Parts: sequence; structure tokens; C-alpha cells
Amino acid sequence: MDKVKIGIIGIGNMGTQHYYSINDGRCPELVVAAVADISEERRAWAKETMPDSVAVFATADELMESGLVDAVIVAVPHYSHPELAMKAMRHGLHVMVEKPAGVYTKQVREMNEVAAESNVVFGMMFNQRTNHIYRKMREIIQSGKYGNIRRTNWMITDWYRSQAYYNSGGWRATWSGEGGGVLLNQCPHQLDLWQWICGMPKKVSCHMQFGKWHDIEVEDDVTAYVEYENGATGVFITTTGDAFGTNRFEVQMDGAKLVAENNQLRVWEFNTPEPEFTRTNTVPFGNPGATELSFETDGQNPQHVGVLNAFAAAILRGEPLVARGEEGINGLTLSNAMHLSQWLGRPVELPLDEDQYYAELAKRVKTSRRKDNVTSTFADVDGTY
Repeated sequence: MDKVKIGIIGIGNMGTQHYYSINDGRCPELVVAAVADISEERRAWAKETMPDSVAVFATADELMESGLVDAVIVAVPHYSHPELAMKAMRHGLHVMVEKPAGVYTKQVREMNEVAAESNVVFGMMFNQRTNHIYRKMREIIQSGKYGNIRRTNWMITDWYRSQAYYNSGGWRATWSGEGGGVLLNQCPHQLDLWQWICGMPKKVSCHMQFGKWHDIEVEDDVTAYVEYENGATGVFITTTGDAFGTNRFEVQMDGAKLVAENNQLRVWEFNTPEPEFTRTNTVPFGNPGATELSFETDGQNPQHVGVLNAFAAAILRGEPLVARGEEGINGLTLSNAMHLSQWLGRPVELPLDEDQYYAELAKRVKTSRRKDNVTSTFADVDGTY
């Protein structure tokens, strides 16, 4: 096999983007063999736009059972990600799942268990991991050169959305249709990068507001505080209500400060590591001094195309993925913990009580504005892919 035959499940915004990336030749080891969408309008578009060699199906099941594909990309509303991924795995198909991994970790853990029993390649579409800025940041921190992390701060408020965005789909920004707001829709990449670069915390405390800036039922303003095992702390702030917002990720370490902002990574190396300086300094208002360093990166930021090309290479030659599918549970755990902390009005310890989170989410799904096609497991929530 010199090319992987791909089926795209869901040809809405992201599914269509993946189709064009492959069809335009940017993923030379992939070929689109089939697509599926529950929307008659999207299927009609596919038949008019795509070559005759691409089969068009009304359901994911039909695509999986066709025998036409080696792998699938799951690009549907959030609740259905684990359900469809597990079906594909049981059909012996390799799977790439769009972010987030799912809505609640209880279901995502089941997906990971099925993946462990399946002899398939399982990837997650964490395309921000291909960004050379974040890759270099992770490399520097995990090298241990600058000692321990002391504080992490990520202010990611440049997700501005007007009411028109939320009005564009009945499933958007509802507990039953989307499962959350800015944390589930806009921020899965940053939550993944936060833990990928800095590690998972042990405690999460959160203040969030639901429909503060928009006529929606889910969160659109979030401030979370976390504590790490080594005593470090962190803050994560996000919203879809700030016009001209900020994206600044700062990590304070024993021996350096790192800041990712405006597509740049700036690193200040302390002349003396802070723990040593504070023990030995005799000047009341002294500071350790610092030198700003320049770090070379490869400059590459291939995004979705990079993830797809690595997926093909993993299937064909066993090369590494950009993000293993099993890792999707980590950022989702942070998101679930933030919601649970707000709902319970107290800090939440990790590992997360997944049954408690599921029960609290179920209460909100039950009273959600969008009540159609919702089952007791939330797995069959429908929507325009």
C-alpha cells in the first residue's frame, strides 16, 4: 500500500477543509475514497464537487461497511466523536478524531480502551502541536535546564464570537448539542498544549459564567486556577466576549521566564537561578538579573496538513503521530474539572470523579434548549456535520 484510502465522516467546515488538503495534493500519501454526512445538502455538494471516485454515503455505518477505506477522519459534533471512533476501530479502520476527544472523559476513556484492544493507528487532531513555537517551548521546559516550573499563566481571549456565530446552528452552545462553550469548542488546543508543555495539575478551581456575553446556555467567560504536584500554580483565562483579545502564554521557572505571544517565543535566562539567588543575595531590592536568549526553531507550522501527513506515515511505516488519540483525554479532563468546580462551587481534585461529572452534565442536558435526539448516554446527539 503506497497510499492510505481515507473516509471523511462529516463534511462540514472541518471535514471540507480536510478534503481540500488531501485533494489539493498537500497530503501525498492520502487519497479520499469516501465521505459521509447526514445532511442531504452536504451530500449533494459532495456529489457535485468531488470526483466520481469518491463514494458518498448518508451514514457513517455505510461508509465503514463499504470496504472502500483504510482509515477515517471523524469530523462531526462533539458527542459523537468517541462513538464513531469506536465503531471504526471495531471495523479495523485507522482513526483520526477531530478535537475535542469527546464531551466527557467517561466516554473518552471507553474509546481509549477500545483503541488499546484494536490493532489500528489512533490519532487526535491537535494541530497546534505542530507549531514550532510551542514545540520549542516544550523542549526547553522538559529539558530540565531551568529547573522546576513555578507558575503558568495562559490568557487566551482572542476567540471573539458575535451572537451571529451562535445563531448559525441549533446545536451550537447548548449542553445537549455541543456539551459546553468556549472550553469545548475554542480551547481544546490550548488545554492540550498547556498540559503537554507543563504537565497535568493535581487540583482545579474555576469561576465561569454562562451566557454572560451572548444569548447561550453554556460558558463564554472562564477563569481557572490550578495547583501542581510540586507546588507550582497556574491560571487559565478565556472568553468569546473580548473584541481584540490577547493570546499570551507565560511560564515562570527557577532559572528562566518563557513567554509565547504574537507568534514569538521570548526566553529570559536568569543570571542566577532564583532559589539560589534568594538564599545568597544580601541586597534588599536586588534581583537575579537576566539575559534574553534567542532560540533557533525549524520555523515549521504545518497545522492540519502536518497531522494528516504524520497519520499516513504512522499507518504506512509506523512513524510517530503528532498526537496519539489516547492523549485527548488529558485536556478534556481539565475542561471537565473546570466545569465541575463551577457546578459544585469548590476546588476539584484530579484524578477526576468521572461519574460525578457525568451526572452533573446530565442535569444540564435534561433542561437544555436543544432536546431533540438526545439519549441517556448523550452518544447519539445529532446535528449538521
